[in-house]
Amino acid sequence: MSSNPRTPQVDLDALPGHLIRRLQQIAVGLFMEETTAFDLTPVQFAALATIARQPEMDQRTLARTIGFDTSTIGGVIDRLERRALVQRNPSAEDRRVRRLTVTPDGAALLAQALPAMQKAQKRILAPLPAAERAEFLRMLTTLVTANNAASRAPSQPD
Repeated sequence: MSSNPRTPQVDLDALPGHLIRRLQQIAVGLFMEETTAFDLTPVQFAALATIARQPEMDQRTLARTIGFDTSTIGGVIDRLERRALVQRNPSAEDRRVRRLTVTPDGAALLAQALPAMQKAQKRILAPLPAAERAEFLRMLTTLVTANNAASRAPSQPD
């Protein structure tokens, strides 16, 4: 099969966006391998950990904090609530707002899952020489921070 001389040839492996997308797939795969016993997705883990760190936050604040779409964070919370890992409580200031707290079962699961999550993070970085890991994280943080506003769900960390 011959290619059309007018068809542009694109080397996907030279495109940072393509490589970042692939790395994200790999990161999710490694996270799921390591945390399979806990039945948590990376977003559920991030939500649970964030609520544990900042009890009584509302869903919108949670979504902004972890850089997740506000229209779909409800489904994440629904799944965590069905498993009795988080609880929604009415706000004293605004009855329409629900404040989120981690239940004792949620705190226990988070503590149990933490070593597996950390192992997944180490596996992501393992191919890099130890001396380059901090630099990679620094550069990654620079890219995420500088491009945050371009996200469909920009984060607004605390």
